[in-house]
Amino acid sequence: MKLASAVSDQTSLEAAIEECVSSVRKELGELSPDLAVVFISTHFASEYRQVPVILGDKLGPVLLFGCSAGGVIGGGREVEHRPGFSLTVAHLPGVELSPFHVESQDLPDMDAAPDEWENALKVKAGSDPNFLLLVDPFSFPAANFLMGMDYAFNSSVKVGGMASGGNSPGDNALFLGDQAHDSGAIGLAMTGNIALDTVVAQGCRPVGQLMSITKSQQNLLMELDQRPPLDLVRELYTSSSQRDQELMQSSLFLGILMDDLMEEPKHGDFLVRNVVGIDSKSGVMAIGEILREGQRVQFHLRDSLTSTDDLAELLTRYSGEERNTRGEGALLFSCLGRGEYLYGYPDHDTNMFRDKVGAIPLGGFFCNGEIGPVGSTTFLHGYTSSFGIFRPLGE
Repeated sequence: MKLASAVSDQTSLEAAIEECVSSVRKELGELSPDLAVVFISTHFASEYRQVPVILGDKLGPVLLFGCSAGGVIGGGREVEHRPGFSLTVAHLPGVELSPFHVESQDLPDMDAAPDEWENALKVKAGSDPNFLLLVDPFSFPAANFLMGMDYAFNSSVKVGGMASGGNSPGDNALFLGDQAHDSGAIGLAMTGNIALDTVVAQGCRPVGQLMSITKSQQNLLMELDQRPPLDLVRELYTSSSQRDQELMQSSLFLGILMDDLMEEPKHGDFLVRNVVGIDSKSGVMAIGEILREGQRVQFHLRDSLTSTDDLAELLTRYSGEERNTRGEGALLFSCLGRGEYLYGYPDHDTNMFRDKVGAIPLGGFFCNGEIGPVGSTTFLHGYTSSFGIFRPLGE
């Protein structure tokens, strides 16, 4: 297995593709690519349908997979607010790639059996696939799709993102093979000698105490430890530092512990969701997730410093884990709200990945929503950096 990645900010699409192809060919040497993952900024929107043609001419027979992007990542660099083209290629001996494109009407019902999902995607769960997923946010029910994928392929890793850059239906592009689709979702099932590790950094830190939901209805949080949640937030506010008090006014989130039996939760053990509304009279909170009584939760805060610390801790933890094989390359699916918008300068997450994990090829894009697991469940996230790290299975 060998990967190579490059990025270009040339204002000509053909020149950008030529620059990236030349770079990755040098890195691959005599090896031929089996997969080409591309992300392209909206500056080239009028030329989206030319991408498969130009790449096919310059790379030869290779499976194309990618989408439009509000910003692109390639060669370990982030290109935002200007033209950008990212190309990551992979030589994958012993790996079978099974691509698929689905529209919303192609999806089985939510109560359908797993084999209906296998038939819809033409992928068998018994082959132990791992998945790359790209979704158009305007035309496809991503959350239901991920629930169905987890049900049918419960042992498979799924990572990816929502195409970005477009402002209305039909504006985005999903590249698969020699086609450029403007709706639905595309996926790539990878089987054989390949492992896909994930690091999902939601950019938050817990504050206060771990509590239990004692009353809820759908997404309404009505009681925590038998008290109105707003009362607990007010107490937390009073006992917090000035910095945290300021963050609570604009960046308060709820973290849901994904393992009910965990005694000492750490970063990455919570699914972080927005507090979308508060009733000041009843103290009830509306949360951006369906809740259930008995779940353990903790309030979280987010800012650039917190996001930096969160990512550093998770990447350090990943790099310290023992594996039979090392990562050969990675894709980063990062929120449009991160990057320069959050940190004030480019390449924050990519530089930290290189420092903590190593100088392996890294491509990706800035998404309208990021796909990655928390615990054993796959979620659609916001304000998150979701890494998929490729390595051979080994012995």
